[in-house]
Amino acid sequence: MNKIPVFLLLSVSLFISCVKNNNSPTLEKGVLSVGVEIGYPPMEYYAADGGLLGFDIELVNALAKKLELQVQFIDTAWDSILAGLNAARYDIAVNVTILPERQKKYNFTKPYVNSFMTIVTRTDSRIKINKIADVAGYRAAFQGNTTAQYFSERLNKRGIKFTSFSYDKIINCFNDLNLGRVDLVIVDNIAAFYYTGMRNNGLQIAWADSDVSSNELIGICLKKGNDTLTQMINKALDELIADGVVEEISLKYFGR
Repeated sequence: MNKIPVFLLLSVSLFISCVKNNNSPTLEKGVLSVGVEIGYPPMEYYAADGGLLGFDIELVNALAKKLELQVQFIDTAWDSILAGLNAARYDIAVNVTILPERQKKYNFTKPYVNSFMTIVTRTDSRIKINKIADVAGYRAAFQGNTTAQYFSERLNKRGIKFTSFSYDKIINCFNDLNLGRVDLVIVDNIAAFYYTGMRNNGLQIAWADSDVSSNELIGICLKKGNDTLTQMINKALDELIADGVVEEISLKYFGR
């Protein structure tokens, strides 16, 4: 029978003890609990058979394997995902844009995705968006409490006025765009490339932030002070990048 070295048992025990003291609810049971809004492809979404797919899903599974933990995904509405982290419903929240105001309240890992804002319209639309100011006067959809909403609010403050429609799910934005209830969708390039890339879906990217002034870095969010787990995830991320695993997952879901 193989014996586990005593030093390994001690290190794992010490790690779990340290993280437990930082209010992680499940790590002491060998489980990494993950708050995620399942419904934002290609980052996280349900497969036809009810299984989970997406960049974040595979990345977290790879991270957990590195940390020798099991994974429990907890489907959470986006507008309450950080509140769930505060309430210790899960250990981490994924696909969270790193913003200065959030960094004051939460721990973040190093970023693992870089994105920027885009405008999506129907392919049969007569709308031409040569510059972002051209959205003025139109009906714009975005998912609420996301950086797309914050981007929209900044445009309004700049005097670029349009009618805003906030949705709880990104799919609802695109459904109403297809139905003609809105004229365009403001969304990050990751979701934009996914939806416009679907065959015969009648959607197109009408504008992308070529200057990347809306550049967004996305990371894993943890409760403030959970430094031990943050450091462990960062180390595992570095190893997955060095091993080529992150690149492989990226190519699978982003094609780049």
